[in-house]
Amino acid sequence: MRLSVSEAAKRAGVSVRTLHYYDEIGLLKPSETTQAGYRFYDDMAMASLQQILFYRELDVPLEQVGRILNAPDHDRTEALQKHRTLLMMKRRRLDDMLRLVDETIGGIAMYDERPKPTQADWEAVKEQYAQEAAERWGNTEAFLESREKHKDYTPEKEAQILAEQEEIFTAFGKCADPEGPEGQALVKRWQAHITQYHYNCTGGILACLGQMYVNDPKFKENLDKYGPGTAQKMSDAIAIYCKK
Repeated sequence: MRLSVSEAAKRAGVSVRTLHYYDEIGLLKPSETTQAGYRFYDDMAMASLQQILFYRELDVPLEQVGRILNAPDHDRTEALQKHRTLLMMKRRRLDDMLRLVDETIGGIAMYDERPKPTQADWEAVKEQYAQEAAERWGNTEAFLESREKHKDYTPEKEAQILAEQEEIFTAFGKCADPEGPEGQALVKRWQAHITQYHYNCTGGILACLGQMYVNDPKFKENLDKYGPGTAQKMSDAIAIYCKK
């Protein structure tokens, strides 16, 4: 399978802008990008997209989704099966609503007469899967706080947060002395950004993030797009900041 970005977006039920956004933040890269800039998605990329949509259904923040998908113990088949369960429950609820509408307007239609899942049933299963994700990949206050905050963010708000994040990363990329006043001010700004929009970024969490930026190949690759050595600059600046 080789789908254009518009075809992939239509098949997954998302916007082209969403796929572009996932590409920009390194969450889902096209399987092929032509010299003219056209993006294409193969079977593997579409399977990854389905997993992303499953965790977004559980209100897991995008930054956490990337970590889950890259976790050594992440089971792609299990995630897709759980997503299918949620989708089947949704479909059966919609079938039940259609039956009620037909009965109201006097229509006659044949529907599956098995007991239909209620909204409460669907919410219970969704919460169960969300808790499983939290327990397996981030059963921390930070994970849960971030998930709760992002539930209420609109696409516009997410875009604003991303723009502020990119502004900070760009500044780090241009920073000549990450351990000096400029670099330390940027660390303080980055810590405040995380706390405001995601979770309470304590000194301990910040120190761990600094190490992850250089030890995790994916994080390092994404950060270095803002300038050679950006990940190392952030890591060094954070290390000095956390020692104070």
